[in-house]
Amino acid sequence: MISRYPALFVPALMAIFACSAGSDGGQPAADVADGGKSDSLSTAEPFESFDPANFENPTVIDNPWMPMKPGTRLVYEGKSVEDDGVMVPHRVVINVTDLTKVVGGVRSVVSWDQDYADGELVEAELAFFAQDKAGNVWRMGEYPEEYDGKTMVGNPGWIHGIEEAHAGIMMQASPATGTPSYAQGWAPAVKWSDRAQVDQMGLKNCVPVKCYEDVMVVAETSQSEPEAQQLKYYARGVGNIRVGWRGAGEKTKETLELVKIEQLGAKALAEVRAKAMAHEKSAYKNSKTVYVHTPPAEHTPDDKTTSSSVQGKP
Repeated sequence: MISRYPALFVPALMAIFACSAGSDGGQPAADVADGGKSDSLSTAEPFESFDPANFENPTVIDNPWMPMKPGTRLVYEGKSVEDDGVMVPHRVVINVTDLTKVVGGVRSVVSWDQDYADGELVEAELAFFAQDKAGNVWRMGEYPEEYDGKTMVGNPGWIHGIEEAHAGIMMQASPATGTPSYAQGWAPAVKWSDRAQVDQMGLKNCVPVKCYEDVMVVAETSQSEPEAQQLKYYARGVGNIRVGWRGAGEKTKETLELVKIEQLGAKALAEVRAKAMAHEKSAYKNSKTVYVHTPPAEHTPDDKTTSSSVQGKP
């Protein structure tokens, strides 16, 4: 769910150590072995074949590597390098809302996310996900707003079916090493060309929430940054637990680790929903060529999201 684009996840490198398989010691996240070189970006198909008929119950996202239950909040902390080379603290908050939105003929779960650099909100985003009948989780599009202080300075949104944009796969149903890379979306109007490939499996990795067994690493890259890779660590039943990097072309050197998981209660979830709807109102106002062509998000309450539990530090 953590993606790579200009304003999101921008601050600096921090000495984060990942536990290697079968060991309590660690190695820097950037030093993960190259478990599988990505196939050439120039020869791979730029986008995945998408068919709305392949989706039966798309808002039930229960892929074990990327579950998205309404009301789930994931909080990540780390550091990364800004454009001026300064290392700053970085915090990302992912909220799975109880809103859905029809994108490309498929009803999709709405995620509302916030990205903070050095304590300041630099980006907020609506993102849309759906799971097909095989169990693949698709990214159907997104609408980010980038901020400088309280001023919006950019909103490079893309939605499947608009301005030649195509949905992409964020998590495969049965990920395995040695398999080809896959497109995470294709949006030439905003230069979105992210691809991913399973890099390693079966690792042990420790983050503040807990230590996880059988962790998978997915390497992501793009046409605009072929010599840079973002490394995402996934744990079964949780999703993304850590972000690292690799490659001579990597500039942000972003590192993040999961510090808290919580299931929001009814009041907190309602607050998130209201903020997401306010963001959508801004999207209709400011995205005249993309978002304005989409139907509004709808509230789809789930009785199972009324309880609250917290893991990790507050």
